[in-house]
Amino acid sequence: MITYQWAVNSMTAYPKYAELTDVVFQVAYVVSATDGTYNSAAYGSVDVTYVPGTVYTPYDQLTLDQVNGWVATALGPEGVAKAQVDCDAAIAAQQAPDLPITPPLPWNIPAPAPEPVPPVEELVV
Repeated sequence: MITYQWAVNSMTAYPKYAELTDVVFQVAYVVSATDGTYNSAAYGSVDVTYVPGTVYTPYDQLTLDQVNGWVATALGPEGVAKAQVDCDAAIAAQQAPDLPITPPLPWNIPAPAPEPVPPVEELVV
């Protein structure tokens, strides 16, 4: 069974908007998934719009649940499902080693440390 966790990476806000301060208009999110062995993540951003005259929560009082709700609303049920399906596919690819993969670049893999050289005994004459 795959479990998902939604998180907010950042929020972009207008310093002043409709006589309010720090009004969020864009949210960058990540959904992380795991089956307990393999992990994957999908990233994205959504635009959110504050409508003047509606309930406003000051920036420093926003909660993760509230902003995740904005993300879910902006994505809609299809967008939420697509993010999760993308994570599922990445986990499935890890589970099936015969599927194509993207291994790390060989020049970015650290070389193994050399074997230690035993000390040379000094000859006393």
